[in-house]
Amino acid sequence: MADAEDVRRLALTLPHVVEIDSDGFDFRVANKGFVWSYPERLPGKPRVIRTDVAVLFVGDEAEKQALLLGEPDLFFTTPGYDGLPLVMLRLPAVSVDRLRELITDAWRMRAPEEIEAELGA
Repeated sequence: MADAEDVRRLALTLPHVVEIDSDGFDFRVANKGFVWSYPERLPGKPRVIRTDVAVLFVGDEAEKQALLLGEPDLFFTTPGYDGLPLVMLRLPAVSVDRLRELITDAWRMRAPEEIEAELGA
């Protein structure tokens, strides 16, 4: 079971990560977001920042669909994210080890090649 503090701790171990001031968490590398808290928008209600749900960059639609179909207990999406390479992750349902893998993969897809090389160094 993971939480927002695990997201923060894991994201900040990666090279060149910047945390953006927000009501939840929002992490970027080279000015590109790779994991942030889910801004839930329900019709007729104000936006609510959900720190129990992480939005992850996944690279492309094929990867998105593989995660959504393969692990529906962990991942979901909403119509507002249609056509975007993003999935929502239920933090209480994921292990910290799996969360580390997902955050690192998202970071790798957003980091420029020269920065990504620092991870292996």
